[in-house]
Amino acid sequence: VAFADETVGVIGIEEKREDTGKAPKFEQLYIDVGATSRDDCPVHVGDAAVFVRPFVAQGTRLIAKAMDDRIGCAVLIETLRRLERTPHDVYFVFSVQEETTLSGARTSTYGIEPDIAIAVDVTATGDKPESMPMAVELGKGPAVKVQDRGMIAHPAVRDLLVRRAKEANIPYQLEVLERGTTDAAAMQLVRAGVPSGCLSIPCRYIHTPSEMVDEGDVENSVRLLLEVLRAA
Repeated sequence: VAFADETVGVIGIEEKREDTGKAPKFEQLYIDVGATSRDDCPVHVGDAAVFVRPFVAQGTRLIAKAMDDRIGCAVLIETLRRLERTPHDVYFVFSVQEETTLSGARTSTYGIEPDIAIAVDVTATGDKPESMPMAVELGKGPAVKVQDRGMIAHPAVRDLLVRRAKEANIPYQLEVLERGTTDAAAMQLVRAGVPSGCLSIPCRYIHTPSEMVDEGDVENSVRLLLEVLRAA
């Protein structure tokens, strides 16, 4: 792992564990930065570290750390590049703290007061060994969220995404996620309520250093978002 000041560390596991056959608990992990003493340590309480992991393209599969949600940011950026005209006032928000409190989406939505809101995030898949049952696969198109642990997508937003996908012959999937949620859960509750939905990019191995998405799903996510934004 690496810190902001370029200090590199190695994640270690306490050797004196009774449950060596099980995954270690968080408190049994440590990061070794090669320090010889507390005073010699360049890392302080609260400093964040990220995994050191190269981006790999293997066929149409893209593998990297933090695809959740850098790939969502990539979809928004590419949509901005291609979007020439729209009959709507459109706000693109690159929100913070989706993994913790959803606070970035909440404050942004409060300030914008949108008519509808669409989160762009990743979702899990059901196409790998021992995965939880789920009708979403890599390479079958972006997923239109029906429901997750934090929200039920507004029918009008869900149907808009599905309709525009059908009209443009864009492959899509319907998503029901048993665990986890997105910024849409916060956006729908702002002020008197905002009709909200989510466009999801299928992703394997979420919250690991090797998250995997499909290039075709990413491209079709951009296409579908453009179709929605161009709709009268």
